[in-house]
Order: sequence, then structure tokens, then C-alpha cells
Amino acid sequence: MKRLRLLLATATIAGVTACAGGPDQDERFAYVEQPVELLYAEGAENLEKKRYDEAILYFEEVERQHPYSAWARRAMLMTAYGQYRTNAYEDSIASVDRFLSIHPGNKDAAYAYYLKAMNYYERIRDVGRDQDITKNALIALQDVVRRYPESEYARDARLKLDLARDHLAGKEMDVGRWYLRHGQHVAALGRFNTVLRDYQTTSHVPEALHRIVESYLQLGVVPEARRHAAILGYNYPGSEWYEDTYALFEDRDLDINAPAQPATAALDQ
Repeated sequence: MKRLRLLLATATIAGVTACAGGPDQDERFAYVEQPVELLYAEGAENLEKKRYDEAILYFEEVERQHPYSAWARRAMLMTAYGQYRTNAYEDSIASVDRFLSIHPGNKDAAYAYYLKAMNYYERIRDVGRDQDITKNALIALQDVVRRYPESEYARDARLKLDLARDHLAGKEMDVGRWYLRHGQHVAALGRFNTVLRDYQTTSHVPEALHRIVESYLQLGVVPEARRHAAILGYNYPGSEWYEDTYALFEDRDLDINAPAQPATAALDQ
């Protein structure tokens, strides 16, 4: 939003907002070329008033009538922002990609990458649904952090990355639990181990360890169950998932503390 305000501020030119009010689109744009400052200022005013569809028309006209001006570069991003605010996410992404392909080194490129990421992030879905959008959000947010690590956009992107990763881990857990309920233990283990391998910083790790223990116990592979129980106890000793894991061993009259691989094993080993 700071970058957006800076872009809009460039339209504050004395007198340019005093144009005729209310003509339809044909009367405004069809055949009469208008000063670029006037068109951009009208777009900025409509954007400030949340009349996004109107704003998009003016910014698009800036590009059409004055394609080689500095105003046209700004208008590309403002069009993309207006499309984002009207939930026209794919259109906004296309506008951002067009801006970046033409002006890759522009000072507003960091904002462009961030806006593209937000077009995906705003559509992150419940974990019970397909997560392609979440994966795209993760990639786009990582792109912001990688390209502009010291920017204000990178700081916000890092926070949003946590939610994106948590959603993807949640999807793996959701599928893994389904496999476990239906007795497909090997498939379930694959999903839970993906959480341990790829999403170690998420809130789903303790449950993933517990479910791995549950899967191995149902398969009768007690040493592996004990090993993962030890990892769970070492990393999350007071968690409800460790208590549930302990109960699994008690229900089977098994000693959770019997010799196993070292309990100090880290999650990434």
C-alpha cells in the first residue's frame, strides 16, 4: 500500500482533476486524445474512491493513448492493482507479468512481484480442497523474498509464507489421515513423512510424528514406532500428541521407553 500511495501521489498535479463529470466511456475515450496527466489523475481519483472498474478504464486509456510515457508504466501496475481489488486475479497476474516482461528493472518491480504473490495468496483454499493455488502462492512469495530480501514486501512475504506452508502441510495431513483410516499404512506414512521433510516449521509436525507412530504400530513395526515416539518426546515433551502416543503404547502393553535409536535424533535426521 505504501508503494501504491507513492504511485498515486504522482497524479497530484494542480488542476488536472477538474474534468467534465459523468460522460460514458465512448465520449471520454473514443476519438479524442486527452492529456496523460488528466487521464492518470482520473484513474487515481477513482482508485482512491474504490471505484476500481472506472479506475481500470482510465489507466488502460493512459496506456492506449500514451504508450511510451512514464505514466503508462505506472498505469500498468495500477491496472493490475485495480483488477486485484475486483477479484479479477488472473487478469491482474497477466497485467503484472506484462509489466515485468517490459520493465524488468523498474523501481516498482518489487511491488509487482508482491502483487502477483497476493493474487495467489488471497485465494488460498481450505485444506480439504486442491492446493495448486497455495503452491503457486508459496512460489510467488518465495520469489519476492529471493529477489528483494531487504524490501518491505519481503518482510510481509515471509509472514505469509508460514501460512502457505501450514496449508500445504495441512493438506498432506488430511490425505494421510484418510489413508490411515482406510488401512493404507504405507501411503499414510508417505504423507506424514512429507510433512517432516518439507514442512518442519509448521504446527502439523507433532501430529505427523504421532500418526507415524500409530501407522507403524498398526503395521507391527514396533522399533520404528518407538524411534519416532522418542523423537516426538524429545522435541515436544509436553504436547498432547506425545500424551496420545504414550497412550498408544499403553493400550498395546508395550514399553515406550524400551531400547530404540537415540531419543536425541533431530527431525531432519
